[in-house]
Amino acid sequence: MRRAEVSEAVSRPTLEAVAARAGVSRATVSRVVNGGDGVREPLVERVRQAVEELGYVPNQAARSLVTKRHDAVAVVIAEPETRIFTDPFFALQLRGISKELTAQDNQLVLLLTEGRDDHARVARYLAGGHVDGALVFSLHLDDPLPGLIEGAGVPTVFGGRPGWSDGSNSAVYVDCDNRGGAQDAVRHLVGLGRRRIAHITGPLDQTSAADRLQGYRDVMGEPDPRLVVLSDFTLGGGERAMSELLDRCPDVDAVFAANDLTALGALRVLREHGRRVPEDVAVIGFDDVLPVTEQTGPSLTTVRQDIEEMGRLMARLLLRALTRDKPATGAPSSVILPTTLVRRASA
Repeated sequence: MRRAEVSEAVSRPTLEAVAARAGVSRATVSRVVNGGDGVREPLVERVRQAVEELGYVPNQAARSLVTKRHDAVAVVIAEPETRIFTDPFFALQLRGISKELTAQDNQLVLLLTEGRDDHARVARYLAGGHVDGALVFSLHLDDPLPGLIEGAGVPTVFGGRPGWSDGSNSAVYVDCDNRGGAQDAVRHLVGLGRRRIAHITGPLDQTSAADRLQGYRDVMGEPDPRLVVLSDFTLGGGERAMSELLDRCPDVDAVFAANDLTALGALRVLREHGRRVPEDVAVIGFDDVLPVTEQTGPSLTTVRQDIEEMGRLMARLLLRALTRDKPATGAPSSVILPTTLVRRASA
């Protein structure tokens, strides 16, 4: 097995082999395959043809010396691993990011922050010149990561509207219309004739949860404070919040949950307490994550945000920022995507 590996390594085409096939110098081949300038187009085409015929693979380290690019992007998720691998929201966003980076021949480097002790490690990695930029999402208001990443000097795009402000409004982000989507959900419940409409929130140190709570209040005015229960975007949190809500307000007739996992937890508790959905209590979630909505009974009415497209846009905006030396590209600006109320059986 060892001999086969050595033989394979020896037989791999070299720059010299490509140069001989193309009839040009080694230096010319190096400039073409590593992204350098100053080579006439006919020679470029000859080199490219030779590369294709021989199956030559450029050395990434040598290429980086010329282009000052690593063709790698860090994805930083400010959540514990247990949350990342149990919430399908993150899988969808990562899939969108990965598709866009792959299409542009970039590598995704996933960096997880299990706790605050990991933040300095992430910042050191980013500052070490291993990646060209960073995509960061699921931040909390007191999270030190934005400051650490800024100190690392790495171009960054955020997933979700940042909750901090340095007065410059320079942060580039991709988000959905959380407030407007929440308004649509609550208006729908009001239109169904529901009067005791509760809201199970997400973690209010995240702008998405805070905006959804504000959207609920926009429609409800000043609701009974007992109808608002704090939670954390998790299934278990939804179960605990729904149990608390039934203790507080047994006459609740509708629930707007901050995300689909929370709604799933609420539905389980309602079923355990013998409450019919939607006859006794109507339920609406947020996200439209199919792996979750397919588990609910009845099927879940929810606010849809295009999570995978948000991931694609994050990657696209970052790659655009990395090529701003081209005048036509321009500086990227933040994007807020619309939401859609998807009506199913639960409300």
